[in-house]
Amino acid sequence: MACKCCQCGDCCSNMNLVHSVREQLSDYEFVIYNHYNRDVTTVRIDPDKIRLFEDDDILETLPEACPFLRFDQKDGKAYCTVHLTRPGICREFCCWRLLILDSHGRRAGRIMYQRSFVSDDSDLNRLWDQSIRKIRESDDAVWDEKVIRILSGAGYTVRT
Repeated sequence: MACKCCQCGDCCSNMNLVHSVREQLSDYEFVIYNHYNRDVTTVRIDPDKIRLFEDDDILETLPEACPFLRFDQKDGKAYCTVHLTRPGICREFCCWRLLILDSHGRRAGRIMYQRSFVSDDSDLNRLWDQSIRKIRESDDAVWDEKVIRILSGAGYTVRT
């Protein structure tokens, strides 16, 4: 499933806890470190986003935001100023409706915004097929509540 970003900035608003700038190579080139997987990546500010990058007011209001997240005052949207060279974890990320964690707190699956389900966990896939797929509910909030109840009852933790 293709993921469409709504440019809200939520996903990047705490990424300073994940990524930190290790070294500044030039005005617009940086070496960043991922504290979770220990990846080291060189990123460059996208040429069309230099103006946005230079306005770092966002870092005062969102101190835990990714150091490369910026909001455009013209359209109110969030932008990754290193989008072209962003790290792998950022390339792989897609927003979710519900994040499903196993009993060890590891990601077991995700339910995306159109109620599509993504998981490599065979037990979770079986639970989806047997109990969740058949839920017919038009109200998203009610659907979410029912799904969360089923997943929690099976030992999963669900984050919204």
